[in-house]
Amino acid sequence: MATSVAWQPQEQGFNEICRLLEQQISPSSTADKSQIWQQLQQYSQFPDFNNYLAFILARAEGKSVEIRQAAGLLLKNNLRTAYKSMSPSNQQYIKSELLPCLGAADRHIRSTVGTIVSVVVQLGGIAGWLELLQALVTCLDSNDINHMEGAMDALSKICEDIPQVLDSDVPGLAERPINIFLPRLLQALFVSMDQYLQGLFLLSNDPSAEVRKLVCAAFNLLIEVRPSFLEPHLRNLFEYMLQVNKDTDDDVALEACEFWHSYFEAQLPHENLKEFLPRLVPVLLSNMIYADDDESLVEAEEDESLPDRDQDLKPRFHSSRLHGSENPEDDDDDIVNVWNLRKCSAAALDVLSNVFGDEILPTLMPVIQAKLSASGDEAWKDREAAVLALGAIAEGCIKGLYPHLSEIVAFLIPLLDDKFPLIRSISCWTLSRFSKFIVQDIGHQNGREQFEKVLMGLLKRILDTNKRVQEAACSAFATLEEEAAEELAPRLEIILQHLMMAFGKYQRRNLRIVYDAIGTLADAVGFELNQKYVANNYLDDMQPVYLDILMPPLIAKWQLLPNSDKDLFPLLECFTSIAQALGAGFTQFAQPVFQRCINIIQTQQLAKVDSVAAGAQYDKEFVVCCLDLLSGLAEGLGSGIESLVAQSNLRDMLLQCCMDDASDVRQSAFALLGDLARVCPVHLQARLSDFLDIAAKQLNTPKLKETVSVANNACWAIGELAVKARQEISPIVMTVVLCLVPILKHSEELNKSLIENSAITLGRLAWVCPELVSPHMEHFMQPWCIALSMIRDDTEKEDAFRGLCAMVKANPSGALSSLVFMCRAIASWHEIRSEELHNEVCQVLHGYKQMLRNGAWDQCMSALEPPVKDKLSKYQV
Repeated sequence: MATSVAWQPQEQGFNEICRLLEQQISPSSTADKSQIWQQLQQYSQFPDFNNYLAFILARAEGKSVEIRQAAGLLLKNNLRTAYKSMSPSNQQYIKSELLPCLGAADRHIRSTVGTIVSVVVQLGGIAGWLELLQALVTCLDSNDINHMEGAMDALSKICEDIPQVLDSDVPGLAERPINIFLPRLLQALFVSMDQYLQGLFLLSNDPSAEVRKLVCAAFNLLIEVRPSFLEPHLRNLFEYMLQVNKDTDDDVALEACEFWHSYFEAQLPHENLKEFLPRLVPVLLSNMIYADDDESLVEAEEDESLPDRDQDLKPRFHSSRLHGSENPEDDDDDIVNVWNLRKCSAAALDVLSNVFGDEILPTLMPVIQAKLSASGDEAWKDREAAVLALGAIAEGCIKGLYPHLSEIVAFLIPLLDDKFPLIRSISCWTLSRFSKFIVQDIGHQNGREQFEKVLMGLLKRILDTNKRVQEAACSAFATLEEEAAEELAPRLEIILQHLMMAFGKYQRRNLRIVYDAIGTLADAVGFELNQKYVANNYLDDMQPVYLDILMPPLIAKWQLLPNSDKDLFPLLECFTSIAQALGAGFTQFAQPVFQRCINIIQTQQLAKVDSVAAGAQYDKEFVVCCLDLLSGLAEGLGSGIESLVAQSNLRDMLLQCCMDDASDVRQSAFALLGDLARVCPVHLQARLSDFLDIAAKQLNTPKLKETVSVANNACWAIGELAVKARQEISPIVMTVVLCLVPILKHSEELNKSLIENSAITLGRLAWVCPELVSPHMEHFMQPWCIALSMIRDDTEKEDAFRGLCAMVKANPSGALSSLVFMCRAIASWHEIRSEELHNEVCQVLHGYKQMLRNGAWDQCMSALEPPVKDKLSKYQV
């Protein structure tokens, strides 16, 4: 079986392989199947054996389809292990034989070819087989049904196995593969849409549950991508989905329930659905009752004494630090771990309440009240579903519920002590959904008393013996903490006592939620955690009230966990919040925490290149968590971190992290760089140009949209370095400006945080080096001023406006064409607190008023909106 340049099979080899395949698949063959398999495996050692298999699949038309298909399946399995080590000529031969078979007359051959094509793409990538794309396009554009089906079969398998390759840039192609195929596929569907919809409706009541589920899924996809096609059929579709929402098969009912989410996301008129609400709402509520086989019913019986199993520990992902953004909201609706009909129905009710508001209450509340009043142990699931429904509508129907809120809360509080653990847990969640409004009423005596009852009720449930209730109570309490903030200060001692008791008794899974609750508490009450009391009647013997409760158990756990234990992650995050809250009060704990972070990062950087020498497997999340904790220390300790940085190799380690190939490591590294620039820039001095170069590269990348959070932090860090290093950054100034201008000009395509930081950093560079930036100001003044006008008042905005004033002084004519936009930016201030900056802005405006004579200034003012003019009046112009 020798390989030649123009490969041809030898007849003897061809016949022998066909004989073996026939014996292998024949049910009537008396041959020893294991021996045949061994023989085929021996032949696999020949370099061109897979060529024979490709030839048999593609060209052996005298052989049965079964033999050809068997050759194809064996080829597929062989390629998985051998493809990358095959010679390029053999790879090319196999690929060239596969392409003509995409449109083979026999569907079994087409299907087998599609499977092999997907494997080859998986192993060699699209870039290594551009001819495939052309072949698929040709087949799709053909009028031959076999060619079209073959191409779609291959594409569906690629989508299933490796969808990312179709939505990636491919060298040699002007556009991504998905943009080549999708228009053709959609066009084919759209042309035949009437027949397609007719087929779906014909199958809608098919006896097979799997078919009914696929029909629902098809309608869901259609309403997401092309709702206009379904608009003429909406009444029939609503009727069908209502019917199937009650299907005896939960998977079918779940797919039908997804439709209501999809409908509202499609932004179709809400009015269409209004008349169906009296029928839809009870169906959703009925589906919110726990099914008898729901796994949560089993989990709910787990006592705290049972150790967690590994599968109980959900994977957790640390969110890298992002400067200048709002923290993303946690999914406080995650009341069950598995997406099922119950949860989907609750989410649909939540959506309905947000769309229709109080209009659903006349239908919903009688059903809720009936279920809540159902007595007896056998009706507990109905009561539980009613409490879940109250939580689901807490946001959307608050206007109608608000007058009755104190009665609702008063009704829920005793349910925290219900004998059924799932009623206790859902009551925790539902109370948390009302926490914003519970806190709002603290100003009244009755409201304060109710808040106290909710607070103590949740704290009591945090110490429940049931794991599920512990989890729900702790999560609910974290939500209440966020809303109550400083209102918690008078009860800090009892809160900390409960949280630390939970810390001492929880299993691993729920321990993570305690860490989150402690971190959230620190964020909420801040510096209050430092409060001290007078000991032994000596004023100079002040002892910390709260730190004595909080820190010893955390430090004990910190010392117990090895550097490679992933249970460190939530503890590191918890310490980050505590360090930021305590500020200088964290100094007594800072040195060992700082040093351990350095040690962990060093170990992980070594593990990345040599895990044996490091004694640990590389996991970038350790690096990210430690970088973020160091940022928390820098923010909390301020210049107090300087001595720790001076005695470490943090600078060089940080530089390495800024160049890491993982975007979330770079994101956290640049956040730390900015924080260090604020509090101890002297220790970055020796590598300043390196830091600036690397940061600038994050702003000038073709993948900016994919790494926008890295760019955001890098941009902010450059601004912080500029303010501290002043003229020393001059070599990099224009490089950065040239990166920032396109960002500002394409603001609608990028996130708000990056635009704000770009505007601030550009202003800071202009403030530090106006002579370099001002000659180019006419190229960016308009988008820059628009961005500045969107930024809230703070010291960073002040820096940016100092840059604006410095540039105008250096080059007054550069802003003339954008004067209206500059006036709007100035008017965006509520109040410039810095008297010096206020005077500079006054000088700028008066300078232009004097410069623009013969009515030009008045013409500029007339282009401004009345509120803008009103705000400019404080500058006496």
